[in-house]
Amino acid sequence: MPVIKINNRDVHVQEMNKEAAETVLLVHGMFSNLSVYFFNIAPILAGQFHVVMYDLKSHGMSGRAPDGYDLNSMTDDLNALMETLSLDAVHLAGYSFGGLIALKMALRFPEKIKKLAIIEAPDPNDEKARGIIDDYSREFLEHYIENFTDTTKVKMGKRQLERNHQMYEYLFYQTSIKNDMVAEKNFFNDQEITSISKDTLLLYGSASNCIESGKQLNGMIKNSRLIPVNGDHNIPIQEPVLIGNMITSFFMN
Repeated sequence: MPVIKINNRDVHVQEMNKEAAETVLLVHGMFSNLSVYFFNIAPILAGQFHVVMYDLKSHGMSGRAPDGYDLNSMTDDLNALMETLSLDAVHLAGYSFGGLIALKMALRFPEKIKKLAIIEAPDPNDEKARGIIDDYSREFLEHYIENFTDTTKVKMGKRQLERNHQMYEYLFYQTSIKNDMVAEKNFFNDQEITSISKDTLLLYGSASNCIESGKQLNGMIKNSRLIPVNGDHNIPIQEPVLIGNMITSFFMN
């Protein structure tokens, strides 16, 4: 599991098909890690692209940080990662909070983004949508264990289970992550979002609390297309093959 130094912090990175001409960079959501892509979605994309995944700070195998979870800080991290890996421009996909990071990246560093795929990005001002962070963080741990076991045929050991729960508790109780999310409550009200000109695919669960957020973004980003997917906020886990194929097709055309 490669861990590299970026801005004096350990960042866990995984890559597939490094020889491909174009790169897809995948950003996971809060309280999860790059495994949400690694087992099913990333291998599909790697059939055509160089795929880069990384664990956000204090997530997965990356180093811990007590603060710096606002969108400016998170996109500073992503920009530094791209510079370290010598990635000039990428197709960018983000899930949940990772979708917000992807949108902010397109606003701050548009020259580094080719196309955008936004999966279940919540409106930070929508209390119901924001509440999924707590609900689905716990559910993610359960799905992650099932997904890991189904894919590797190996049951996750007690030590790994404890490590995952320690990560969750550290993030939720010892960092500024929740307050930083609340501080971004006006992000969708920022008319700057309407300036995003990148072709944008919006994938949202038809039964998700965030579907209205997808509709809102679809009305603000002129070159966007909203596609409802059967499921809820967990569509990358519920429909990984469908999501992988849809993103691959979108980035290729």
